[in-house]
Amino acid sequence: MKALGIGLIGTGYMGKCHALAWNAVAPVFGDVPRPRLAGLAEASQDLAERKARELGFERATGDWRTLLDDPGIDVVSIATPNAFHPEMAIAALEAGKHVWCEKPMAVTLEDAERMLAAARASGKVAALGYNYIQNPVVRLVRRILDEGRIGAVNHVRLEMDEDFMADPDAFFSWKSEASSGHGALDDFGVHPLSLLRVLVGGVRRVCGHMAKPYADRPLQGGGRRAVETHDIASVLMELENGASGVLALNRSAWGRKGRIFVQIFGSEGAVVYDQERMNELQLYTADDARERQGFRTILAGPQHPPYDRFVPAPGHGLGFNDLKVIECRELIRRIAGEAAHLIEFEDGIRIERTVDAIARSAREGRWIDVAADARREAA
Repeated sequence: MKALGIGLIGTGYMGKCHALAWNAVAPVFGDVPRPRLAGLAEASQDLAERKARELGFERATGDWRTLLDDPGIDVVSIATPNAFHPEMAIAALEAGKHVWCEKPMAVTLEDAERMLAAARASGKVAALGYNYIQNPVVRLVRRILDEGRIGAVNHVRLEMDEDFMADPDAFFSWKSEASSGHGALDDFGVHPLSLLRVLVGGVRRVCGHMAKPYADRPLQGGGRRAVETHDIASVLMELENGASGVLALNRSAWGRKGRIFVQIFGSEGAVVYDQERMNELQLYTADDARERQGFRTILAGPQHPPYDRFVPAPGHGLGFNDLKVIECRELIRRIAGEAAHLIEFEDGIRIERTVDAIARSAREGRWIDVAADARREAA
């Protein structure tokens, strides 16, 4: 396996997370060559040079397009605001680069479809940044479901709540602009949908509602501007396996910091996972003796790979950035032609179609068939 040359576009919160993952993947896993951090792009040359020094990249540029001309770059990490994903990802794929793009794919379904077409035409790996699916605890949930420990799944409830938009006096930002997408639905609602996809499967049809808790927000220079996105979304779902589902999203939920709450109910038990307690799993199995029935807590440990690559002792816990390192290793495996646990554009488009169907349902006030898009494509 050859050492990959890495290009990074964007060095904010997620860009730094990508850089940390590229720096850590070789020492953590020990079975891949250390990637070469070849080039970094930012909005200005000065910022790019400062970030390149901090993060360990060889070169810096204020124009992201110059990364695509570098034959020494094999993979481009895209960690920019959502609206920039399509142009950058398509250009990188057309330049013969593999792509690791943060979620969501795009602001519109049409742009996401163009990204998928570019990935198919390029023959390159095009992966999305859904690192929550990499949690060893989430992988354990999948094994529990595959083993039939809770029987046939009949109902799933997913919630995602944060409070970074809860303050009505917080200044207007790009997340409140229509150009950023629908709001909570695609800004972070795609994360629980990614968990749903890898654990239970896809969504057949939806009935959605979106709400704005605050009509406008103050501007830093004075005055106010109308909020164009929806910070709350509620969805009824019928899953492809026939089960029912509920999705509740709120990025103005005071007191919630990074909560993804997943409850999966089956004919013989239930599984509960809370992202704010990401190293724990609650399991209930109905086959226990009645006097001993109840949820039991399973703590993550080295018996839940790849936890053991980070910490040799149970109960010490992994974090958000660790999941990104795991995702980086999966991407390298996929580029090397191995099977990998990733959400690539081929699966990501199904999440985007679900988001689009929910938004249409909220506008039109009716159930929308998600699978219709996939059936039309197959025809």
